[in-house]
Amino acid sequence: MISTLIADDHLLIREGLRKILSEEEDIEIVYEAENGQQVLDYLASQSVQVLILDINMPMMSGLDILKYVHKLSPDTRVLILSMYPEDRFAVRALKAGASGYITKASAGDELISAVRKVIDGARYISPEATEMLVRELSKPTDRLPHETLSEREFQILMLLVKGKNVRSIAEDLGLSVNTVNTYRARIFEKMSLKSTQELVRYAYDHKLLE
Repeated sequence: MISTLIADDHLLIREGLRKILSEEEDIEIVYEAENGQQVLDYLASQSVQVLILDINMPMMSGLDILKYVHKLSPDTRVLILSMYPEDRFAVRALKAGASGYITKASAGDELISAVRKVIDGARYISPEATEMLVRELSKPTDRLPHETLSEREFQILMLLVKGKNVRSIAEDLGLSVNTVNTYRARIFEKMSLKSTQELVRYAYDHKLLE
C-alpha cells in the first residue's frame, strides 16, 4: 500500500483528493492535515510515503513546510498541489526539493499518475515545466528581483499584491505585525521598490498574477 498524507486547508479540496485516491486499491490515506503544524507533528512520529501538499497553507507556506519534511522524513515524496499554473511556481517548488508539481485544476486527471511516478523515485512535471526547469538551471547567475526572495518573503509578496494588508497577513500566517512589516521592508529593499503599488505593477509585468 502507498501511504499518503493530504495537506490542504480547504475541506472541499481534501474531500475531492480523498475521493480520487480512494478509487485506487493500493493507495491508503493515513492522515489529513489542514495546516503545516499538523503535517510536521504527524511526521515527527509517523512515516508516510507520499505527502500531497498545498503550496498555499496557513501559518507557513508549502515550500516552508517542505524544508522541515526533508529533515523529519527524508524518504517521503512530496507532491506540491497548487492553484497556480505551472509557469508560476513549478521551478521554485522543484528546486526546493519537491518530487512533483500539479495544479488543482488538473488533479482529477493527473493525481494518480503523479503519485505513482513519484513513488517510483521519478519526478512528476509537465513537458512545459521540464523546459522551464532546464532553462532555469542553465541560466547565468543573473536573477530577477523576485527570484532573490526567500520563500517566506515571496509568500508575503504574493499576499501583498493580492490586496492583503499587513495586519491581515500577520493573522493569516500566525506572525506579529512587526514581523510582517520587517519582511515587507526587506522585500522592498531587495527588489528596489518603494511602495505596494510598485510591487503590484511588478507582479503584473512579470506575470506573477492572473
